[in-house]
Parts: sequence; C-alpha cells; structure tokens
Amino acid sequence: MNAELMTSDEKNSPPNSEVQVERRGGVGLITLNRPKALNALSLPMVRELLATLQVWRDDPAVLAVAIRGSNKHGRPGTPESLFGGFCAGGDIRFFHQAALAGGAELAALDDFFTEEYGLNHLIQTYPKPYIAFMDGVVMGGGMGISQGAKVRIVTEHTKMAMPETNIGLFPDVGGGYFLSRCPGHAGEYLALTGDVIGADEALGYGLADVKVEAARLPTLWNDFASQDFASSAQVDAWIATELVADRARPVLATGQIDACFSLARVKHIVDALEGAQDDVWARKTAATLRKRSPLMLHVTLEQIRRARGMTLADDLRMERDMVYQCFHLRAGAQSETVEGIRALAVDKDYKPQWNPARIEDVKPGMADAFFVSPWTADTHPLRAL
Repeated sequence: MNAELMTSDEKNSPPNSEVQVERRGGVGLITLNRPKALNALSLPMVRELLATLQVWRDDPAVLAVAIRGSNKHGRPGTPESLFGGFCAGGDIRFFHQAALAGGAELAALDDFFTEEYGLNHLIQTYPKPYIAFMDGVVMGGGMGISQGAKVRIVTEHTKMAMPETNIGLFPDVGGGYFLSRCPGHAGEYLALTGDVIGADEALGYGLADVKVEAARLPTLWNDFASQDFASSAQVDAWIATELVADRARPVLATGQIDACFSLARVKHIVDALEGAQDDVWARKTAATLRKRSPLMLHVTLEQIRRARGMTLADDLRMERDMVYQCFHLRAGAQSETVEGIRALAVDKDYKPQWNPARIEDVKPGMADAFFVSPWTADTHPLRAL
C-alpha cells in the first residue's frame, strides 16, 4: 500500500509485502519481510522505506518510528517470526546480474545506490525518534538503515559487520562516516577486515547504544507500539526510562588495533601484523587481509581517512562517486566487485581472482581513480543532501 494512504491503527501492508508498514497511534512500525534473503535490501524495498519515512517525517501525528527484521522461520504476526534477523545488506546477486547485463539493468543499479544513500541520509538526520531493533545479522546495508537511529538496540544474537572488502567493494551506506568515528583506529580495522563483532564490541565501538536480551524484544516492541504518546517529550521520556536508563557502555582497549591500523599504508599494516608471530589475533587478522581485494583495501583505507574530516552528506557523495567507479571504471566481469560477488555468492568457489593479486602489487596512486567524481557539483545525484 502506498505510504500516503496510511491511517492510524491500521495494518497498511499486504502479508507478502517485503516491507511491512503499520501505524499504531503515534508510532510508525516497519518490519523488513524478506527473511529467506536475510532481509537484504532490494530497490523496491529501498523505495518503500524512503517513501514511508518521508510521509511519517512530515506527519505531525507520527511521533516515533521503530524498525526490525523478520527471520526465515516465519512471517510477521507469528511468534516464531519475531526478530532473530535484521538485515544482511544489499541484494548483491542483483549487483552482479545488473553489472554484467549493462543497459537498463545497470541504470537500475545506479538508481539503487543513489536512492539507498538518500535513505541513509534521511535516517541519519531524521527529526523524530527512530529506534532500530538490531537482532541477528546486521551487515552492510543493514548498518546503513540502523546507524542513524536515536537508539540502536543489540542482543546476544547480534552479528554486526561491514564485510564489503570480502566482495571487492568498500564499506558504503555512510560507512566512511560512522566507522571513522569509532574510537582510535577501530574504524580502519572494521572496514578493512570486515570482521564480525557482537553486542559488547558494538557498544564499545560506539555502533550500538543498549544491549537487551533477545527474549525481551517482542514485549519491548509491543510496549512501545501500544504507548499513547501525546507529545515528542513523552516519547523521549519513555526511551530514557525503558531503553537507556543506567546503560553501561563497555570500554574496549584499542591499543593493539591502533598500533597497526594507524599506519600509513595497507602494506605497513600487514607487515606489522605478520611481524607479530607470537600473537594469534595479529596472525589471524593478517590472514584475513590477505584474502580481501588488495585494491579495495587501499581504496577503503583512503575512504575512512578522508571521511574522518567530512560531513555525512559529503561522505555519502564521495561514496556515491566510489561505487560508480566500482562498476564503471572496469566494466562487467573486470570489476573487482563483480568478481568478488561471483566468487562469494554466485559460483561460490571462494577463489576470487583479484587484480592486482597481491597487496604488494598495488602501486601508489592506483586507488585515486575511485575518488574521481563523474559528475559536477550541480549534476551530482546526491547534490540535494
């Protein structure tokens, strides 16, 4: 159902909709409903989310919004389907297909990134409380629709990552912005390795706000939805009392990460990790980096360091330039991203043929082309941010 037809206390989406939208009084509720794909975002889902949030932003009767995912064991409305999965990212099979097909499909891929990044900006700047229930897998595009939340709830089941270098991409959807603001050089570590972290690490790195037992989520969701809020002040009071009262954020020691990931070049980072032969974490981290796209590691390191001094809008515009180059600088199968997706998700041989093949083969300046915008400031697709 179109967002503009929403009315209070009415279920607004058909049962098979990939984005379930509901209004209960002053609360807007969104459930991602593509569980068999781990709620990976498609272009129609991005458009539905964007339209819904724009309508609710401008509707004075809507005082707050909450978003969750569904899991593959059921559908929204049944107990077994509540929570257990948030969003695994974008639809990378679509990325692969569109890049190889070219033409209208490639144009649709370009539209996907433009509209997704616009959605990320809207959420990051949303004027009303937006609460993300980040249970289960929260990766890639799932981070893009949750990191801008007023309250980011994680559970003992949360598996969080920005794993894009594993498919020859970079941590987009505003990843440059929110990862670069992690303490120390944890942002470089998370961006380059794509390592999966749990709730406590997410809290310590500033990527979550509160940890809640997964078993509490259905009750918490329904309690929030059933509140008879009369003002935004009442929403804020409920959040302060029910979600963030006495919250404790663990302090993570980042000294070991900082010592390596503050170094100037990817090769320096890997050399430092591989030089620590008696350190299990260092050896494992070095081995992870050796599996990633050498070229995109260099692109990603430059992205995080540029983004540290950027506004959100400027970062998203930079990332839009970068993702354009990922699919257009080397067309079709020659793209690092297309090759990475092929190896991970299409052929599943897990043997990407990266070009260059080794970190040592990436020459100074090779990453620079990814930061060249194909648009002028006046023609950039995200110029209005």
